[in-house]
Amino acid sequence: MEKKHIWRAMIYFFILTGAFQVQANEVSKLSEGQTLYVPAYSHIYIGNKANPYMLTVTLSIRNIDPDHTITITAVDYYGTKGKLVKQYLDTPISLSALESTRYIIASKEDAGGSGANFIVKWSSEKRTNPPIIESIMIGTQSQQGISFTSRGQVIYPTTP
Repeated sequence: MEKKHIWRAMIYFFILTGAFQVQANEVSKLSEGQTLYVPAYSHIYIGNKANPYMLTVTLSIRNIDPDHTITITAVDYYGTKGKLVKQYLDTPISLSALESTRYIIASKEDAGGSGANFIVKWSSEKRTNPPIIESIMIGTQSQQGISFTSRGQVIYPTTP
């Protein structure tokens, strides 16, 4: 078989199996805004008696687009029962290309609980790469430390 036929067969194989689909999906993920749900845990439970293990929560919002500014329009913190605990923004803030911001909930603040979450809304004047929005939980007690992250989940593809 000639080399060009081999290459052509390989290209057809990759197209049919979706190997090139990754690049196409990445382009289609551009957005002008979203609403995200971000899990956060102000504490988790340990031991047989389910003792609370208090955690510091950091909400990290990272504009990963190298060319465009995004606007954060809401950062709302909800407790386990779905009740609003705190609104962090009075007015929208802008994040320039590759800029980041963060919001911290101290480990002594237990209003959120083990089922706490953030609702974050962002928008942009142009279709842009969606930001990375995640929570980072960390805590230490005695000689034990724990840390983990939780990534935001889109609940509305565009900001309502």
